[in-house]
Amino acid sequence: MRIWPLTSGLLVVLFASSGYWGWQSLAKPPEAAYVTATVKRQDIEQTVLANGTLRPVRLVAVGSQTSGRITDMLVELGDTVQTGDLIARIDDQTQENSLKTSKAALSNIEGQLEEKQANLDLYEKTLARQRELLIKASSSQSDFDSALADVNTTRAQIKQIEASIIQAQVAVDTAQISLDRTRITAPVDGTVLAIVAQEGQTVNATQSAPTIVVLGQLDQMTVRTEISEVDITKVKTGMDVYFTVLGDVDHVHHGKLASIEPAPASITSDSALASSSSSSSSSSSSSSAIYYYGNFTVPNPDGALLTYMTAEVHIVLGEAKNALTIPASALGPKTADGHDVVRVVDDKGQVSQREIEVGLNDKVSVEVLSGLTLGERVVAGELVAKTNSDSVADRGGPGGPPPMGF
Repeated sequence: MRIWPLTSGLLVVLFASSGYWGWQSLAKPPEAAYVTATVKRQDIEQTVLANGTLRPVRLVAVGSQTSGRITDMLVELGDTVQTGDLIARIDDQTQENSLKTSKAALSNIEGQLEEKQANLDLYEKTLARQRELLIKASSSQSDFDSALADVNTTRAQIKQIEASIIQAQVAVDTAQISLDRTRITAPVDGTVLAIVAQEGQTVNATQSAPTIVVLGQLDQMTVRTEISEVDITKVKTGMDVYFTVLGDVDHVHHGKLASIEPAPASITSDSALASSSSSSSSSSSSSSAIYYYGNFTVPNPDGALLTYMTAEVHIVLGEAKNALTIPASALGPKTADGHDVVRVVDDKGQVSQREIEVGLNDKVSVEVLSGLTLGERVVAGELVAKTNSDSVADRGGPGGPPPMGF
């Protein structure tokens, strides 16, 4: 029958067509799918991110300048004190005795002075009589000379005693100071942040003043900010800053950068300052990160900011309001002359390159100064290219998928 030859012919044509279309699909290059973004207006700022530590604007370690046992501790943690308030007492018996001894020595010398002044008065009267008698030739020259010597000697003795009185008065004042130092008082207004020594403890002030308590003025806080050497050249005093603390990220505190320390804190331990070990210093410093400290002060009226809290600090390098922006990922490699390039998608889905001028870049968004207009679309990313072995349905038809926007 003729049915088999006809069927065989149709199968051959079908297989041939399938092979042709398969070859055509494999021959086409992969189709790229773009992620696009629309040029829009928004506020943008460029900042340096740094870590900071909060400290009271004034932090004072109150110590003892005299040795002895603490007999009374009159403050507790968190207490607010005023300048001159009594904080602690140290056993003062030794100092009391020294003061009494010094005062007694002073009184003794003052008594000697009164005696010599009385003698001087007598000798001066005797000298006056001897002068009159000598004039009348009723007395000898030797009697007059003896009376004059008594006056001069007594006056010299009085000068010596007056000098001794000054020394004795200094001894009394010194003993009084030692006694006063057994009363530990607040040198500044502040809050008791730490109590280092306890009641009954013996402190030794022979080599250094031991700390009794630590006071801090918490109405203002200083933020000591670590700025890396990568960013330090961009930062200037007077720049706006803001920060949050880990426990309250919703509350933003604002200020202005007041100072930048000219050298890192590690300079104090730099052995290059000592001629014996400069080589070890250079090797150790090169292996660690270098940070410079910037400082600024913020008010703390409610005491919410606590000592040594960690702050996430943003130093504002620049900001623009309602600026044209595109995603930072839309920027392509710069041209040979340093211009920035983006790929622009037109209404027909065609992609072309365009040079633009950019301003601030916060690593997420970029300010566009010229080259783009509001509403234009740019390529912000590229999805994995699809091969032509994918089905036509997966490619969205012969024309491929349309550009994707967000």
